[in-house]
Amino acid sequence: MNLINIKNLKKEYTTGDVVTPVLDDINFKIDEGEFVAIMGPSGSGKSTLMHILSFLDRATSGTYQFKDKDIKDFDDNYFADLRNREIGFVFQSFNLLPRTTVLDYSKKKNHDELAKKSLEAVGLSHRLNYYTNQISGGEKQRVAIARALVCDPAVIFADEPTGNLDSKSGNTVMFLLQQLNDQGRTIILVTHETDTANHAKRIIRIKDGNILSDEPVAHRTIAEVDKDLIK
Repeated sequence: MNLINIKNLKKEYTTGDVVTPVLDDINFKIDEGEFVAIMGPSGSGKSTLMHILSFLDRATSGTYQFKDKDIKDFDDNYFADLRNREIGFVFQSFNLLPRTTVLDYSKKKNHDELAKKSLEAVGLSHRLNYYTNQISGGEKQRVAIARALVCDPAVIFADEPTGNLDSKSGNTVMFLLQQLNDQGRTIILVTHETDTANHAKRIIRIKDGNILSDEPVAHRTIAEVDKDLIK
């Protein structure tokens, strides 16, 4: 099923008489179950595009259909509801409260069992009652992924998820995202790192607000990933 359909999307910021173009004539589709990396250097427009795709910002013009519905007439309240129901977020900065347990952080609306299942899915069942300042950076990012899973979102957005991690922890997080995708979850990854992007099945490369290429990646199966990276 087609999940996201973008046609002729543009984004501009206006300050007084100055118009700054950020995205220009962006076109692509993403189906359910895909693992897509949006890759580009700093200032390329990739983060702005992610914000639009995840209902944190609006395009200046063009068409964005989500699950075959044009979002142009959705108000801010409906956007907020969509983010809560359909979108899971994983960011570079963990933003975990230090005196909150792993289980408490992963809960939404006191859904203890859903939180426990999500933490089990990311391999943190043994850390349920640890405080978030008692776990490693890689484990913190796995907690963030668990929280993103709790409401069973249609798509998980991962914005530079390995940016604050060492290479080993970063590979562990990317291995986990690969596992989730192999189980059928849609992942959209934003990164400037080639090694990180290569964990996806498709890479959309952006520069100066334009798509340079949109190509499949030779995807590695879980069996082909070095499992010694996973602790």
